[in-house]
Amino acid sequence: MSAQSSREFDVVIVGAGVIGATLASLLVARKLCEPGRVAIVAERFATPVPASADWDTRVFALSRASERLLRLCSVWSSLPAQRVFAYERMCVWDSQGQPQGKGSVTFDCAEIGEPNLGFIVDSRVLQWQCLQSARSAGVVLLEAALEAAALGETHAAIRLSDGRTLRGRLLVAADGPESKTRTLLGVETAGHAYHQDALVAHVRTAKSHDNTAWQRFLSGGPLAFLPLPDGRSSIVWTNALTEAARLRGLDLAAFSAALTAASGGVLGDCEALTAPAGYPLKLQYALDYARPRAVLLGDAAHVVHPLAGQGMNLGLLDCAALVDVLEGAGGASYFGEYTVLRRYERRRRSENLFAAGALDGLERLFSTAGPIGAGLRSAGLGVVGKLPFAKRHLAQRALGLIGDVPEFLKADRAWQRK
Repeated sequence: MSAQSSREFDVVIVGAGVIGATLASLLVARKLCEPGRVAIVAERFATPVPASADWDTRVFALSRASERLLRLCSVWSSLPAQRVFAYERMCVWDSQGQPQGKGSVTFDCAEIGEPNLGFIVDSRVLQWQCLQSARSAGVVLLEAALEAAALGETHAAIRLSDGRTLRGRLLVAADGPESKTRTLLGVETAGHAYHQDALVAHVRTAKSHDNTAWQRFLSGGPLAFLPLPDGRSSIVWTNALTEAARLRGLDLAAFSAALTAASGGVLGDCEALTAPAGYPLKLQYALDYARPRAVLLGDAAHVVHPLAGQGMNLGLLDCAALVDVLEGAGGASYFGEYTVLRRYERRRRSENLFAAGALDGLERLFSTAGPIGAGLRSAGLGVVGKLPFAKRHLAQRALGLIGDVPEFLKADRAWQRK
């Protein structure tokens, strides 16, 4: 690539979503890069969310590890209080069982000595605040499309649609499941489509959600009610494509009735307040996370089933693990060394494949029709519900308190003061 109109950085990140912006901020916050030495490239950047705007229909369930990471990046304290909701319990049950009864398991933060089980956060607000944090940290934002990428011995170089060329010691692909960066790097993916859509909408329920996330497993896929601060819930209802299309075609009254029936009336009558939007689901994972001078993270590296709400948390742990590895690299000149990036790949690829496999297995188990499948599901949930150690382990792992969690998220107390 021509060096004309070229700019040089320590790290060039393609993708301005939550993952790309968080990584950029974290690199500066951990003093791995000086302000102005990290760039984010994207075709478009998030715009401010008016205070009067309603919650986005898509929300994220964030873990304790994600909360701590966002505190380190000065994001958490900037999130409007009305766009964050801490939930205290989670109840999961099979369609053949009863909530908080046979064939169910309930997790309670009090049982593991935590103030909550996580947070429901507005997706648009989170993306905007992550980007604002990156700006405040001195990250350079460049709005243009990626056209070409080349990896050299000492630098990676990319060409943008406006003709500019950027060089970085490390190139990061954080541009989502259809990552162009990944394609240009020649990294292949594997996986399969679930032939399902996740329907999302806001609903009002006759009964209080009681600061609880409710999830019922049905033969067509799970139905989750995620609590919002004003008493409403955000639903994520997974269905086969044909059934999802039928449900989207209903008017709000008919959709509300179908939702009430599918929930088993756990929260009483449901009233849909927004028309359901559908998102196709798939399992996808990159066969490689690293190349000399380049690395993948977030949805560019892995896409999992949303039944446990772990997709964003896995991506944020990618950011933390990459920074953890780079801290031991010996300086910015070593950021793109393949031996360094392979350490990140070994850590996160195994963790993410384990999570993807576990979620894929759960999806298959809970979508198995017939009395045998129903019996296995109900028995499994019932057993877990009666084993305090198993419940505690699952809750702690979901919170990001155990597993591949960098020490600075476990022991560093800086996040407590922000």
